[in-house]
Amino acid sequence: MKKLFLYFTFILSFLSFGLVAQAGDYPDRPISVTVAYNPGGATDFQARLVTMMASHPKKDYLGQPIVIVNKPGAGGKVGWNWFATKARKDGYDLAAYNIPHFVSQSIVFDDTKYNIDNLEPIANWGADPAVLIVGKDSPFNSVADMVKFAKANPGKVTFSGAGKFVGHHIAFLQFQKASGAKLTYVPHTGGVPALTAVKGGQVMAGFNNLSDAFRSQNDIKILAIADLQREKTFLPNVPTLKEEGLDVDNSSVNFRGIMAPKGTPPEIIEFLAAKVPLMFNDSKTLGQMKKGGSPVRIMNRAEVQEMWKARKVSLTKLLAGLKP
Repeated sequence: MKKLFLYFTFILSFLSFGLVAQAGDYPDRPISVTVAYNPGGATDFQARLVTMMASHPKKDYLGQPIVIVNKPGAGGKVGWNWFATKARKDGYDLAAYNIPHFVSQSIVFDDTKYNIDNLEPIANWGADPAVLIVGKDSPFNSVADMVKFAKANPGKVTFSGAGKFVGHHIAFLQFQKASGAKLTYVPHTGGVPALTAVKGGQVMAGFNNLSDAFRSQNDIKILAIADLQREKTFLPNVPTLKEEGLDVDNSSVNFRGIMAPKGTPPEIIEFLAAKVPLMFNDSKTLGQMKKGGSPVRIMNRAEVQEMWKARKVSLTKLLAGLKP
């Protein structure tokens, strides 16, 4: 019995050593990061900042390149379904997350394979509010203009957004309820095509990311922001929807960061959780984020876990009774 005990002790020690050694050597090859949206959008832009810093020759970050793999479709469902079911659990398959997107979708849709229980948050790097936008030649110059027209013409005002039950759609649902107007939502495959639809006049309005709208200010008008306070760094003169008299909170604010599939070795997750915030606190990254109109919001792993749980509670209440 004693020999058997010693044997199993040796085996467990050997396996534990192997796991630590694996984490200690990590990463020894390129890392893949899935972005569930089109190239050029805010999520893609911010994820590519990680690729810029990952193998920086003068920084002790990852020492290996990161490869972005875009898997757009259905407001993120295509990419996240793939990630939740097929990603390797060895630290070499990671994904950018968007909250409230994948939380709300996991609540409403029956065909989602992802939820907060089968994914592991690593770190958060940004918080991007939704903004209400119209084309530069639109007759709407204020929220009041739009609401007045929409009430007189039920269903005629069309809104674009990056899919169903993403942050843009949640902002739309809150806006419609608070304004008392009947509006029409037109989902797109991502923020870029949704923004293009507003610019090109295919829709009359839209909710989009502050960061994407900020970079397109010459082609659109930004009427309001769906947050509890103004964005003083990028859009100090743009009022919140609350300031415009509408009861819209910050449930649609798009938190962005990086995650791993459940089952990834904890040593690797903790390693990444320590490195990612350093990359986004780097002056070069901060400069690029500011240039791109992207608000930085660094959150550690524990803070992200709490945020995920809180969003699930609030969104379950907000979306109760809604169907795809």
